[in-house]
Amino acid sequence: MATMTVAKALNAGLRRALEADPKVLLYGEDIGKLGGVFRITEHLQRDFGPERVIDSPLAESGIVGTAVGLALRGYRPVVEIQFDGFVYPAFDQIISQVSRFYFRSHGALKMPMVVRIPYGGGIGAIEHHSESPEAYFAHTPGLKVVTCSNPVDAYWMIQQSIASNNPIIFFEPKRRYHEKGEVDTEIEPMPLFQARVVKPGDDLTLITYGPMVRTCAEAAIAAAEEGHDIEVIDLRSLAPLDMATVIESVHKTGRAIVVHEAALTLGIGAEIAARVQQECFFALQAPVLRVTGYDIPYPPSRVETSFLPDLDRVLDAVDRSMTY
Repeated sequence: MATMTVAKALNAGLRRALEADPKVLLYGEDIGKLGGVFRITEHLQRDFGPERVIDSPLAESGIVGTAVGLALRGYRPVVEIQFDGFVYPAFDQIISQVSRFYFRSHGALKMPMVVRIPYGGGIGAIEHHSESPEAYFAHTPGLKVVTCSNPVDAYWMIQQSIASNNPIIFFEPKRRYHEKGEVDTEIEPMPLFQARVVKPGDDLTLITYGPMVRTCAEAAIAAAEEGHDIEVIDLRSLAPLDMATVIESVHKTGRAIVVHEAALTLGIGAEIAARVQQECFFALQAPVLRVTGYDIPYPPSRVETSFLPDLDRVLDAVDRSMTY
């Protein structure tokens, strides 16, 4: 067991993957000598050399396009998009190439690539540095999309993603980078695409992922003071969704609320709400509610706290659900 932050757990997971397979390469802006703007790759170039931890040009389309060629040649590239809002220049490569090679080649060509994206708000950043673009990628057939919320998942999920033959978009909640937890580096990890029950409960299910897991866990504690027994589910995987875990929970509780930072309309929460309504119709005692960001561009940092879902907004939704 070791105490690590999410950032250090990601670093340790990348280090272990580099040690385990010489075909693993890291590629991205300032990830080498600097160790990345969040220091996720700190000291890795020093220890594994500039041929395996590579500083790229400032060109996201070129970063991902180069990784496509590397993956087709048998390497396992792990590329870093420095901030969430910088992924859009690489969007065409990811959607038109990365997601399609396996199907285009009838399974003959694998695309074992990981695209790491720090995402979400809450760090007081400028424009293009606090986006939540996960729905774009989860909507794209051929891509797997996962997101960690704690050091244990950060450590294991990055290794599992690198070992996969699927192209995986790996979202890292940047405002949780410095949160600590105990990491057992010898356990058998959870399956990569399985949701986790953070806290069991009987009255209502909070369904969330990434940066909102901690917020929902705190809401469950606060709701207990009012006599509500809340179950919290960390989805961990957004494509595919582990709906079996969600549906089992909602059949038990009869109520569901989905929480995410991304905008409301056509977000991940809309898909989950539709699936829950379809699969749990006769068990539901209240409509499925959503607590999300608003349908506006991410606001200036001085007012971002009014945009992001917080404890009060989650508890308000809990109160509304429980009154039905």
